[in-house]
Amino acid sequence: MSAATTRSRTPDRLCAEAVDLARSAAEEAAAPGVVGEHASLVSEGDRVVTHFFECKELGYRGWRWAVTVARASRAKVVTLDEVVLLPGPDALLAPEWVPWSERLRPGDLGPGDLLPTDAEDLRLEPGYTGEDEPGPNSPFSEEMAELAEAEDADVTATAPANLPAAPSRGSIAAVAEELGMRRARVLSRYGLHVAADRWEESYGAKTPMAQAAPASCVTCGFLAPIGGSLGQAFGVCANEFSPADGRVVSLTYGCGGHSEAAVMPKPPRPAPPVIDETRVDPFPLRPAPDSGSVSVGADGDSGELGHS
Repeated sequence: MSAATTRSRTPDRLCAEAVDLARSAAEEAAAPGVVGEHASLVSEGDRVVTHFFECKELGYRGWRWAVTVARASRAKVVTLDEVVLLPGPDALLAPEWVPWSERLRPGDLGPGDLLPTDAEDLRLEPGYTGEDEPGPNSPFSEEMAELAEAEDADVTATAPANLPAAPSRGSIAAVAEELGMRRARVLSRYGLHVAADRWEESYGAKTPMAQAAPASCVTCGFLAPIGGSLGQAFGVCANEFSPADGRVVSLTYGCGGHSEAAVMPKPPRPAPPVIDETRVDPFPLRPAPDSGSVSVGADGDSGELGHS
């Protein structure tokens, strides 16, 4: 351990004795009567000491007034650095602030509420953003426009000049709009997986309802299929008596409201036992004489072992 480290841990004598200076500074910064007893002091460095005073202000239980004083090298006058109110080890603190985007839970949005989506949201990716590009032989292509400009061709305000760059019907934009690709952003692969995991957890094969169901939703007539890649594993329940009515359910989910629950074949049951009542099995009340481990003589005596 170096000498500088040792000096920084040992409080300066003059700074440590400046308790009255620290108290007056704390009372000047705080409200009257809220500065309590001197609690402790700590050395912040060479000739720098922080004095701690108890805080008696309501609502600040465990907080302390921290007054830092210092002294210049070879000087005998202690000066004031700063006065702050700091929480102690047993202070009552507010919970850590969490951004609203992390506090939001499903179902928190109400009528009129707006939920802005982050530009870097991993659940989304750019959708179709291209413009219609006519073919190279089209009279509206860029090549033809450049050729006309090179030949100093004048385009008058006639009907052809007012036509759009490409016909709207049959254009790339029209086809993209029909396929639902004109959105600025669409679900990314990550967004699809997150949604699938969330739906599978709520209405999937591992739920208690599905475990007790007679069959899965893939064979139910109330299942409304959905398009896209998610349609291979999910659908929408349209049974008003089902607990998942109007919900996106997994094809492996199921409930008691299955459309074929009443006509499903019953599971096989073992055949009842067959009892033959026409046959009588003899049941002797006493064992036979020759059934023991010792043979019986002609006179009926048992022999040396004393069996009768």
